[in-house]
Order: sequence, then structure tokens, then C-alpha cells
Amino acid sequence: MSQQGYVATPPYSQAQAGMGGYSAGFGNPPPQSHYGAYGSPPQGYSAPPTGKVNLLLLSSDLKNCELTFRGLFYPHAPLSLGQRPMQLPQSPSSSAAPQQFQTSPPPAMGHQPLSPPGQQPSSFGSPPPMATMGSVAAPPMGMSGPPGPGVHQPPLGPQGYPQQPGAFPGGFPGGPAQMAGPPQKKLDPDSIPGTTQVIEDDQAKRGGQVYVTNIRGQVPPLYGNWNASPRFMRCTTYSFPSTADLAKQCKVPLAAIIKPFANVPKNETPLYIVNHGEAGPIRCNRCKAYMCPYMQFMEGGRRYQCGFCSCINEVPVQYFQHLDHMGRRMDLYERPELSLGSYEFIATLDYCKNNKPPNPPAYIFMIDVSYNNIKSGLVKLICEELKTLLDRLPKEEGAETLAIKVGFVTYNKILHFYNVKSALAQPQMMVVSDVAEMFVPLLDGFLVNFQESRAVINNLLDQIPDMFAETNESETVFAPVIQAGLEALKAAECSGKLFIFQSSIPTAEAPGKLKNRDDKKLVGTEKEKTLFQPQRGVYEQLTKDCVAQGCCVDLFLFPNQYVDIATMGDVPSHTGGSIYKYSNFQQFLSDLRRDVEKSIGFDAIMRVRTGTGFRATDFFGAIYMNNTTDVEMAAVDCDKAVTVEFKHDDTLSEETGAVMQCALLYTTIGGQRRLRIHNLSLNCSSQLSELYKSCETDALINFFAKSAYRAMLNQPLKTVREILVNQTAHMLACYRKNCASPSAASQLILPDAMKVFPVYMNSLLKTPTLVGSTELSTDDRAFHRLLVNAMGVEETQVLLYPRLIPLHTMDVSSEAIPAPVRCSEERLSESGIFLLENGLSMFLWLGQACPPDLIQNLFNVPSLGHLSSEGPTSLPVLDNAHSRKIHSIISSISQQRATSMKLLIVKQKDRSEMLFRQHLVEDKGLHGGASYMDFLCYVHREIRQLLT
Repeated sequence: MSQQGYVATPPYSQAQAGMGGYSAGFGNPPPQSHYGAYGSPPQGYSAPPTGKVNLLLLSSDLKNCELTFRGLFYPHAPLSLGQRPMQLPQSPSSSAAPQQFQTSPPPAMGHQPLSPPGQQPSSFGSPPPMATMGSVAAPPMGMSGPPGPGVHQPPLGPQGYPQQPGAFPGGFPGGPAQMAGPPQKKLDPDSIPGTTQVIEDDQAKRGGQVYVTNIRGQVPPLYGNWNASPRFMRCTTYSFPSTADLAKQCKVPLAAIIKPFANVPKNETPLYIVNHGEAGPIRCNRCKAYMCPYMQFMEGGRRYQCGFCSCINEVPVQYFQHLDHMGRRMDLYERPELSLGSYEFIATLDYCKNNKPPNPPAYIFMIDVSYNNIKSGLVKLICEELKTLLDRLPKEEGAETLAIKVGFVTYNKILHFYNVKSALAQPQMMVVSDVAEMFVPLLDGFLVNFQESRAVINNLLDQIPDMFAETNESETVFAPVIQAGLEALKAAECSGKLFIFQSSIPTAEAPGKLKNRDDKKLVGTEKEKTLFQPQRGVYEQLTKDCVAQGCCVDLFLFPNQYVDIATMGDVPSHTGGSIYKYSNFQQFLSDLRRDVEKSIGFDAIMRVRTGTGFRATDFFGAIYMNNTTDVEMAAVDCDKAVTVEFKHDDTLSEETGAVMQCALLYTTIGGQRRLRIHNLSLNCSSQLSELYKSCETDALINFFAKSAYRAMLNQPLKTVREILVNQTAHMLACYRKNCASPSAASQLILPDAMKVFPVYMNSLLKTPTLVGSTELSTDDRAFHRLLVNAMGVEETQVLLYPRLIPLHTMDVSSEAIPAPVRCSEERLSESGIFLLENGLSMFLWLGQACPPDLIQNLFNVPSLGHLSSEGPTSLPVLDNAHSRKIHSIISSISQQRATSMKLLIVKQKDRSEMLFRQHLVEDKGLHGGASYMDFLCYVHREIRQLLT
């Protein structure tokens, strides 16, 4: 069945040199460039029938829920979506070759938007009336039409976006000034697919509905809509291609993003815990899958067939139950493992190390007391915070007392351990100066119960800042600190977490000593990848030992210069830990509180089992892998996600679909061994249209980000970027060739489910890590890379397309957060105030012509001119409706995010505005990278080349 997808306008088709496309070096990758899901040589496409058409023509196939729109574009006279075009007789120019297209500069701030006043583009969901083939769609009444024959229309002028030849692709050689041809048309930004509109449409269509999970292959709501969404598992498509050949043809990666410990909102039921006693969980004898809703009972309930490998198993006597007239067990709805997608089993001793129940985990706080940290006040701040923070250590649900034990270490060139046993009147310090052979000088009294030793611990925290107040020691060690924490956990025979607070690169003579290897001359060369490769040796062995013991490392960095985050972050990023980096202490305390309190499991092993015909082949995340199947994590918390790629090894059955089960074995905060199970079933189809219809853009971009960030360790960044663009074009060309109705080659056709994929991909190419600019610090780029590696779908979605929220027009009496607008400079207005956030940063942008009463309500000063030239450093809490509303919005957003975001207040035209502008992802990148519009043009050109 042919389908018509999302169609955009003729200007995308113009493939002239020097026009908004990428530089020549951004084309097909060399055949050796393999990574992630890609790398097979480009396949030939036969072109669909084309005709000479220079207007936008669409059809809508409502049966397949495809979405289309139409518009002709003239300078400053766009046809907004949903407006009815008039039919005009064809002018001689209509059948001419499609006109060239020039991007004109965005309108000056505060000018009227391009759409007619008061007229919003209609929802993408309702297709406009059809135009017939060959007719010309005119602009709405009262708007200027196309120039008739003989009417001279002056060109828009040579100025386009600033050109940066030779920069990251997007600095196009040969700007508009060199372009010949007839007068240029202006493309209306509202007419190309927008992320904010897609999320709004999804909310309107599915908001308020409960997402039921008992239907196979159902695509979930988009992230950003907080219904009962699939928090634990999301897939790149909910309809797998039935054969490997189809998968290879479409190049859509088949992957799942699994967040096994995702937070469950308070209004939803927590996971049920199933206890089968000493017998333990019921499993398939052949493939070892755990009992789940996909098991088929037979022979009156005495046997069951495994839904994964089809093996027939005997039902254990104690688990037997009769079947009803439908062949279902009578206790189906009484057993979570037979009726729910996610649940937990209590594990038996067979699942424990050395067949012994585990001890509760320990938290060890390790503070760098070198000169910089003492003088900045950081050590005092940490000690003061820990006094109250230790009361908030996580407890097992329903438990009266804390099971977690705590320990304390300070260090510079040497390490100081503290005995804080409850029987002591004063804490005792023990020093280890031989950092090459690290050992723990005391066992009894180092790891203690905080509630029992509260007085001694508080005494210690009072003394530490004074003890080191006169220090002149500026050198520190790092690897021995991790080794010390690891040895302490080994001695106590428990798993746990190290909280390490460090401010400088470890330069003292010791194992793991690092030197400054930052070299801006490598940026843009073949050797740039070495900047992101960790220095191996001692850190590689430490990672292995930490994972084996269940020792997770959380690193809090306070650098004022290069610290080699690529190496220092290596152990945390392979042990399920987190890396935090601060230039000020404001965010630090809230991050530390959340890090200590969040739900977490220790000493975890995860395995993903699949039905016959496909298997898990690759894994991305804050994980360690000793073999090809077991994902090992010293700890796994509510923010960490693992992205799993699947490949075919046989044909999949359309009747039974594709099933997968994620099983996570871990130790709880109270020291209990458990198995957390998540199950998912997908459709399978031999029709590519089904695959494209059930794609999930947010999950796709998470996969592409993680696979690109891994590939950049082994390949030049230029190659990685080429592969990303090449694969984008391949996926869309395959859709066009196999799923869309025949149409003019000048039209860009996008699958409905992927219509905003190009804006995410372009944003990914402009991230600090991939953009390759000498203006960006190497540490910042490495930090960004490690962060994204552990992110779930929700985090990568908002990072790659920040929310830009207008606050000057909000209803202060409403509790809702105002709807975001498109992330582009064109949406800003001089009289407006906008909040921008991407999960890591938050900005409050103040337009030059902000109404004085609004400034008074927010900052308690009469006008914008009264604010300091660098902008205010904080937003005061004032007793008026506007102030309360904005603080409520900021608080609400902050609660959704994994890390705290410092609010940066920027005034229009101030220097600090550059930081804000680099997050306007639909515009040209400040450090290189194309605008969304130019990227679409380039991708369309690539698609046409593939099709011809």
C-alpha cells in the first residue's frame, strides 16, 4: 500500500553548488567507516516517477494516519497551515524549472512574525484541502501573490547567514551573493516540522489517557507528556522488520533504551515483589527466561511453553494452577509475573556471591583537602552539608532503621582515615603516606552506622576544616583514593558508593598520576579522538576491580583549569557512577542531596533476553562488559539508562511478534538480593511502512547520540558526522522509495513519525562534543560525552531540543507551564521574557523593551536599565503574582531534571547572551553547524542523489 508522508516545499530540491548545503567533505563516508548500526555501503535506489512541479502538492492517506501540509512561499507572505488556497490559472513560469532558494536573514528582533497577525498555524494533524496536480496554490486573500510575467521583483539582497567557509559543515562556501538565478523565495519557518508542535499535538491527542501496556507493539506517548509512559523501556520502532534484509534496507537502528530503576510517580503503584520462597523464581530450562505473561500454559496447567525459545517446561508442583475455559490460569490476575510487564522477584542464595546473603552497602565520603579547596571554602561547605545530609540517607521501604554504613577519608598527597566508632569521645585519624601500596589501616570503626555514631561524626565534620586550615599542599592523588575506598568495601565484604570531591588534576607522584595533555592543535585533525580517549593502565584495572566488588564511584569536580575529565571520569562512567562539574557551589549542594537520596541498586548484573530470530548485540551506557551478554554495573540508579541494539539472526514471525525481557539482579539499599524484570513485546512486519509508522524519534536520537559518542573514540570526528548525515538521508530515502506515493523529486517527504528527526539530528551534530571547535574546552566536550552516554530518552530529547518558554504572555492565575515555542531567534521579541532550559542549563532572557512593570515585579527595580550591565546574578523571591508564578515554573522544571540547573539571567545584546544563543538549535551554530533549514536542504539533496 502506498503512503504519502510529510511533504515539504520545492526549494529543498535545489542542488546547486554554493547553496545552503554542506561542504563537499560531508558526503558519503568511506566504505570502512563502520559504527553502531551503520556502515554497509550505500545501496542503489531507483528514482520514483517525477514531474516538473514548482509548487507543493500533497495527498493524505487517513487510513495510515499520515500527515501532510501545503504552502507556497513568497517573501514575507507565507501560506500558513490550514489556510485554503485559491485555484489560479497556470502562469508561464509554473512549468519552468523549480526556482532557486535563498535563506534571507531572520527579521530583526521585535518585528512582526512572518505569519499574518493573530493567525496561528493550524495543528499538523489536520490536512488542508487538496490541490490538483499541476495547479498553482495561491496565497490567501489580501496577501501578495507571485509576480506575474514581466513584473520585476527585486532580489532579497546578498546578505544571508554569516558564512564561515572551511568551518564545521554548515559554513557553506559560496554564499547567497554568488548565487545566480531568478528572484528568491522566502521559506516560512512555520511550514517546516517543529518539535514543540509535535509534542503539543501528542498531548492534545493522548493527554489525560492512561497508556495501557497490554497491547503488543503500541507506540507510547512522547516524552514531555507525563502520563503513564513506558519509563522502563522504550524502542526505536515498535514494529520490527521481519527479515535482516529489510532491516539493512531501511537502516533504521533496532534498539531499546532501558532505564531499569526509573522513578515511578507517587500516583502510580510501585513494582510488586514476588516471593517464591526457597524454590526461587520459575525459569525456562533452556533459555533461562523468567516467568512472565508470554509463557503459554497447556495440558491443564501441568506444562508451559516458553514465549522466548518455545521450549516446553514442566510446571513445578508448588506453582501448579488449573486453567479456565480460555486456557488461562485461574490465578492469572493474582500473580504479578503473569499479568504485569514489570515486577520483582526475591532472589535466593543461588543468586548471591559465595551463596551468602549480601551485607548492606556503605557510602564513603572522600574529601580533597588541598590548598585550593580549603581557601575556596569548599571543604567547610561539604562538612557543614554532611551533618544534615546523613539524616537523609535512603532506607529500605518500610524499614525503621538505616542499613547503610558510612565512612570518611580526607586526602591531598597522602590519605587520612577516621575512626568514628560510637564508643569514642573524639574521632581518631590514621594516615597512610605510602600511596603506591594502598591499604585500609583500620577495620573496626571506619564504616559505622550514622545514627549510632552521630556525635563522633559531627565532631569530626566540625574539626576537618580547622585541621587543614594552614595547609600549603596543592598536589593531590586520585587513583589511590579510589583504591582506598575499594579496599575498605572489600574488607567489609559489601558493595557501596564512593563520593569523591576533587578540584585539580592528580599531579602528585603516585599510581594514576596525570599530565596535562590538552592540545588545541589536534582539533580538526585525525588525532582529535585521542583527546577523548582515557589514559589506560591503572584506571583500567581499577574499573575492573570496582565492578567486581560493586564499588560505584561518584565524582564531584571543582576545576579552575584542565583536569583531564576523559581519564578522571573513566572509572565513574564504567561503574554506574555520576560525574558532576561545577564552576560555583550553588548547584553543588542540591546535586549532592539528590545524589545521596536517590533510589539505587548495587552490585548489579543485567541481561536482555529475546525471542528467536533476533538478539541483543551492542550495549551503550555507564556500564562494564566482561563478555558479550552480561551488562555489569557496580550500581544502577534512577537516572541511568542502557541503550541496547538488536540484530536479526533469523526471520521473525509476524504472528508472534518480537519479545524481549530485561532481567536485573541487584542488591537493595537494605542488603536484600532481588531480580527486577521488565518485559516488552513488539509487532513484526514485512512492510517497511509499518516500521516507519511506529518509529520513535526520541528513542532514535538517543541511540544515534550514544553510538556516535562511542565511535568518536576510534574515528575522526569528520567521519562520524558524515556517517550520521548519511544514515539520516538513507532512512528517509528508503521511506520515500518504498512507502510514499509517487511525487515530484522536488518534494521532501518525511514519515509522520519521524518528521522532526532532522531537527534533532542537526542539533546532535552541533553538540560541543561533535562540533570540533577550538573555542570549546576539551574538558567540557569530554564531560558532555560522558553525560550523554548514561542518559535516558527524556534527557537526550530536552538536551537536543531545549524548551524555550515565553513568560511575558503567561496567565499568572493558571497552574500550567506556558507552551514552549520553537527554539529559534525568530521567536524572541524585544518586549518579551523567555525561559530556556535543556536539563543541564537554564537561562532567563530579558528583551531590551521589557515592560517596566514586569521588571519591577520580577527584580524590584523600576526598569531594565537599573539592572547591572552584566545582568543580575539571581532572581529575587517577591510577593506578587508574576514572581510567584515564575518561581513556581522554575521549581516545577527543576524537579523533572536529573541535575540542578543554575539560572543564568541574560539581557538582550549583553555579552552573556552568547551563552544563551548557542542553545537556539534551529539557528546556525555559534561554533559551526548549519541552521535547521539549511540542514533540511542538504539532507534533501542527499536523498535525491540516493534515489537517482
